[in-house]
Amino acid sequence: MKLNNLEINSQIETNSNSPLGGLGGRYLYSDTDMQLMRAAEDSLLMGKNRVAELKLFAENNGIKRIGIAHCVGMTKEALKLKETLADKFEVYTVDCKYQKVKASEFFNDETVKGTACNPAGQADFLAQQNTDLNISFGLCVGHDIMFNMKSKAPTTTLIVKDREHKHNPYQEFVK
Repeated sequence: MKLNNLEINSQIETNSNSPLGGLGGRYLYSDTDMQLMRAAEDSLLMGKNRVAELKLFAENNGIKRIGIAHCVGMTKEALKLKETLADKFEVYTVDCKYQKVKASEFFNDETVKGTACNPAGQADFLAQQNTDLNISFGLCVGHDIMFNMKSKAPTTTLIVKDREHKHNPYQEFVK
């Protein structure tokens, strides 16, 4: 009988005869990973907002430099976040139109108009600033994935783009 990965992991984690001793997958985490997980646990602020938790998490992890990669349409909000974080951290922001690359040149297609989004450029800019933590802030689906893939620093998502639900996709599930 062939088991899929989920079934295998489930058996490993729950089998007390396993050499992993039922540690619930603890073997998947390095010591550095466990420090991050502990900082996350110590940063839970019941009844508080995610920005407050993010700030505490960064402090608990010894983070000094934070990058914000944001949608150009959310510049005002990204600057407000920067201001909120700036009392404890060096904060760098970069919008999605970084380097203002013509979309027709980027895609090698004259029918494409406007300026291309540049999530790899955003990641590169923040890497040049030596950020310790990056925040994805309202990037388009796909662009957020590319930014996360290219980011040199760990990345968390604060806002996702959702045009129907005012950037709150949770609303899709509570209709």
